[in-house]
This record gives sequence, C-alpha cells and structure tokens, in this order.
Amino acid sequence: MTPPAHQHLPKTPANFAALSPIGFLGYAARVYPQAPAIIYNDITRNWAQTQARCTQLASALVKAGAGKGDVVAVLATNTPELYEAHFGVPMAGCVLNALNYRLDAGALAYILEHSEAKILISDREFSPVVRDALAQMKTPPNVIDIDDPQAPSGDLIGEMDYEAFLATGDAAAQFDPVADEWDTISINYTSGTTGKPKGVVYHHRGAYINAVSNTMEWDLGMHPRYLWTLPMFHCNGWCFPWTIAAKAGVSVCTRTVSADVIFNAIADHGVTHLCGAPIVMSFIVNANDTQRRAFDHQVRFMTAAAPPPAATLAAMQEQGFDVTHVYGLTEVYGPAMACAWHEDWNAEPIETQADLKSRQGVPYVLEQDARVLDPDTMEECPHDGETIGEVMFKGNIVMKGYLKNPKATDEAFAGGWFHTGDLGVTHADGYIQLKDRSKDIIISGGENISSIEVEDALYKHPAVAAVAVVAKPDEKWGETPCAFVELKPGASVTEAEIIAFSKDNLASYKCPRHVVFGDLPKTSTGKIQKFELRKVVKGE
Repeated sequence: MTPPAHQHLPKTPANFAALSPIGFLGYAARVYPQAPAIIYNDITRNWAQTQARCTQLASALVKAGAGKGDVVAVLATNTPELYEAHFGVPMAGCVLNALNYRLDAGALAYILEHSEAKILISDREFSPVVRDALAQMKTPPNVIDIDDPQAPSGDLIGEMDYEAFLATGDAAAQFDPVADEWDTISINYTSGTTGKPKGVVYHHRGAYINAVSNTMEWDLGMHPRYLWTLPMFHCNGWCFPWTIAAKAGVSVCTRTVSADVIFNAIADHGVTHLCGAPIVMSFIVNANDTQRRAFDHQVRFMTAAAPPPAATLAAMQEQGFDVTHVYGLTEVYGPAMACAWHEDWNAEPIETQADLKSRQGVPYVLEQDARVLDPDTMEECPHDGETIGEVMFKGNIVMKGYLKNPKATDEAFAGGWFHTGDLGVTHADGYIQLKDRSKDIIISGGENISSIEVEDALYKHPAVAAVAVVAKPDEKWGETPCAFVELKPGASVTEAEIIAFSKDNLASYKCPRHVVFGDLPKTSTGKIQKFELRKVVKGE
C-alpha cells in the first residue's frame, strides 16, 4: 500500500527543531532583557546580563578544551554560578553534573571518576572535602573556584576563580542549536540499593518537557519570583532553573535555608513560589515571631517525600501558603506525578483535605503514563485502593538510563515501563497512593539515603553482630534512619557511641538518629525481616 502523500512531506530546519531548555534563556533575554533574573544578597542581574554570563561560561569552557559530551561538575550551594551552569554548560555541548555538597570525599571522588568529569567548578566552602576527594582520584578534573564572599570559609584550590574564568569567555559567542534532543544534558547521581551512587542520565528533550510540565502543573504565570530552597543539585532543581527562564521569572538565590531566609525573601523580594522537603515546611510552621514577616500575597509551596499531616497543612494555609504535593524520583527528572487538586475539595474538612493531598496522584500532563502494575504479569492492579503493586512510569520524562550500567538500565525498563521500586495502590478515582518502598531507600529532608550503605558502615564496629536500618517517621525531616543493632556476645556499646561511630564513617545526614538494641527478627534462612522492624518504628 502506497503511503499517503502527506507522509512524504520533509522535515526541514524551517519546521523542526530539537527540544532543549537552553532556548528558554534566549527567549527571556530577547523579550524581557531588563526584567530581573537573579537576586542574591546585593547582586541583582537582569535577563540580558544573565544570558551574557551564561554565554561567557560556555565560551570559556570551549576555550579550556571542554568538548561535546565532556562532563562539567559543579559543587555549589544555590548561588548564581550553579544557575548559570544549567545553561552555559549544555550551551557548550557539555554535560552538567551538579554535585550534592553534603557528600563525603569518597563519594565525591567516586562520582567524579565515574562520570569522567573534565572540569570541576567548586565553591570555596567545600575546598577541604574537594581536596580530599581529588587526592583519591587517578584522573582528577581541573578545578575552578567560586570565590563567594558569603562563603563561611575555605581556601582557593583551583587554577583560577569563577569570575576570572568567565572573563576568558566571549559574551557574543555564537553556539549552534542542539541538533539531537536525545543528547545528554546532565547526569545526576542517586543512591542505589547497593549503596553505590548510580548516574542517572537526562536528555535535552526530557529536561525541556519537564520544565514546561512545571508551568502546567503549578499553573505558573509570567514572572514568578522563585526562592531556591530546593537544592539545585537535586534532579537539576526539579528542572526549575529552566522553568523559571521559560517564564522570565526571578531566581532568588540563597546559600542557606531557614525561617528567617524564607520570610525575608517573601517580604523583601515578593517571592511567590518555592519547593522543598517537609523540613522546609517545618521551618515555616515553627517560625517564631521574630522570624516571621508579614506579606499580603499567597505563596505556592511544592513538596515531595512524606505528605504533610493535617496540622501542618492547616498551619501552612493559615500563614498564606498553598501546598502542592508531588511525587517522583531522580530517574523521572524529579516530580512527575502530582496530586491534581479539585476545587470542590476545598470545602472538605482540613483532615479530609490532608488525606486527599497525601495521595501521590496522577502523572504530569506531559508524562505519557504512570500506573500501579503487577511487576510479574505487568497487568494493571484494580482501582480498589487495596491491591498493592509497583508504581511505574513511561514517557518522555524518564531518564535515558544509568551511566555505565546496562544491567540496571535493562532491569529498570523491563516490560516497557520504568520500575520505580515503590509499592502503591490506585484509588477508584484513578489517583495513586504509595504504601511502601521495595527499595531500602530512606528519604530524609529530601535526601536519598541507602540503608545498606549505613548498615555497611555500622558493621565495621567491633561490637556489632548484625544490623538493619529502616526509615523512622520524623515530623521535621519526613523520615530518618533508625538502626536496629544486634551485639556480639559479651559486647557492650551505647546508642551515643554507635551514632558517634557512624559520624566517623558517613556523611552526617546519613547517620542514624535512633539506635535500638536487641535480637533482629529473621527468616528460617537467616534473612532479616525489615518489615517487622518498620512496624516497630511506626508503633504498630
């Protein structure tokens, strides 16, 4: 059968362009050049200036020998340099690897080696851990220092500082548009069940689509004023660096997050939107009278991880914050499912609203699909709110795969869906709700913590015979690691000693906050029954 004539119409530069979020920068600078783009302490830059700096960065990287596909790592807090890297690095054809500044030297060394980072742009605050990481590497990257006067301490250890490096670039340089939207735009590392960080590879198409999705799911108008309480290293800030450019908004940058910072930014800079883990909500709800500032507009707050309890939701609403609950993973560019709200739900009691908002919800409009499936049959589970299956995604907002790990990639995409490893149910209205995690990952303050990594560290203690780490619900952090420890015969050790030992072997945020001593429940084959321990921490 001869294909219809319309099938033969050609794809040309006039009617097709690869999707890439880099273009959002050009739009903002072209249409709103004088509109503010960055606010950081006494720095305010408009979109024209921001575009020039991003272009200079791209040019400087090329002049420094960074070529197409080379990885440029950035270790920084939520400062303008990291925001600029989200455009300047991919503009040069390079790949951005935004690093978690809470990691220890060993983890940083592993990630830099694994990603084959060619250049590392690092804030001077983290020079001590960077110096230790570089000493562990066979092929360390060239280092550029961010010499931020707001940094509490730290030496300059690189070849030059960021501003000097930027000066080597040309703000008028021209770069070809992205030719293939499947090209890698960034690599983000996440904890795996083995404790080894896995490199999650993003493409330009997915970053573009999720950036646009953010505007749709949050009904984001033009010129939002966004406060960077969510770490930009976390899933590329849920793609919001690109989203804010698409709407010619303002990025209010900050090195630290506290009640003072949040309320001052809202009152002084008119912040309208912010994202964060439950810990950020606790800052707001528990702020004292000296920290609070009055404001006369509604602020939108997007939170992931543990859903807000009724009391927290009520307190947020009373203080002028509208909360949106989302769900996702690093592998799906951050949030890719939201509890889409119905207007008539506003008439429900606050407890009912909290129950509704506790559901993870429905896939983003631009994500093809998300369902609860039986992982063995790949059949969809009934919409009865009871039948538990695995939450799975498919579509453009799913990673390319895991870097240098084809086995894990194949397993993750088995059956044509991305397997999250999270267990959930589907309610009668089609909304999904998580019930448990099949992966032993603890999400504390928005950070992924591998329970196996914590267990491996505690097993090094001479008094420990067996250990199991599970998530303990925590009002402030969402959840924190709780270690169940079985001691060797005749051994004696205190909770404080175990916690202190963990701090000597792990990044501080990964350390257990609670230790329970006793015999661990095991199967007949000796496998520790973690589900029994989860009941204990939940008081069941």
